[in-house]
Amino acid sequence: MGYRVIYIEKCEYLRLYLDNLKVEIKNDTLLIPVSDIQILVIDNYQSNLSVPLINKLTDNNVCTIICGVDHLPKSYILPMNGHFSSSGNISKQICWDSKRKDDLHAMIVKMKILNQIEILKVNNKDFEVEKKLYEFVDSVVSGDKTNREGLAAKMYFRELFGHDFIRFEEDVINAGLNYGYAIFRSLITSIIVAKGYIANIGIFHKGKQNMFNLSDDIIEVFRPIVDHYVFNNMMDDIIFKQSHREALIQLTNKKIMIDGRKQTVANAISFYLDSIFNYLDCEADSILYPLPVIYDL
Repeated sequence: MGYRVIYIEKCEYLRLYLDNLKVEIKNDTLLIPVSDIQILVIDNYQSNLSVPLINKLTDNNVCTIICGVDHLPKSYILPMNGHFSSSGNISKQICWDSKRKDDLHAMIVKMKILNQIEILKVNNKDFEVEKKLYEFVDSVVSGDKTNREGLAAKMYFRELFGHDFIRFEEDVINAGLNYGYAIFRSLITSIIVAKGYIANIGIFHKGKQNMFNLSDDIIEVFRPIVDHYVFNNMMDDIIFKQSHREALIQLTNKKIMIDGRKQTVANAISFYLDSIFNYLDCEADSILYPLPVIYDL
């Protein structure tokens, strides 16, 4: 996997040229080795992509995101085959034990709430709210049948963004959250495919029309990374700026802590996925715990 995050806003044509992404802007051109690219975001509704370029991007498992006129991600380009052992992995994925999935669900919910608490701490929020969230962590049961995740999220969002905040309203805060989550979701999906699994079959997300159920399971512990950026950079804005979009994309190019070491976000997602697959395949009894605080490379 590459390491560069490329954001395209002004471009007429995107073509393949000698294993390079060729960006054409009027009379100027820019060449970027496809093998260097980890994420490619195309945020220009009038850009044209060539078929050879699309195939080369999928061959290199580049996470390619195409945005709509509202600048929000609308499409992902994913390879049909991601790994030499994909058939065997998908067979195991279909047969994952339901009890083990329920127990894993509880682990993920606990990690997500702990990461939400960490974001409240670093932003000097109310200790009483943090204390209540710790109580939710202690009371999570297998399969989160008592919905501690939902209760914690409601309290967490109101403490972080204000008591008038409503998730999924059409405002700049929600725009930032949705955009950042979509970027992380697409990166997670590309890594899932690269490991020979399919994103459709989830652990606890089971939407029949959702092609990314597994991605939505995995993203939960990473969402607070986006929340932290939005709180610190977008609270006073009334429009969703290009600078915000670029910064949210660049979050995937930072480092976070996992297994006692700083890793790039992509590597952390990869290690986290491996630990989850090992747990579901009964090869481990615990999973790794990624932390939400970001560090520069």
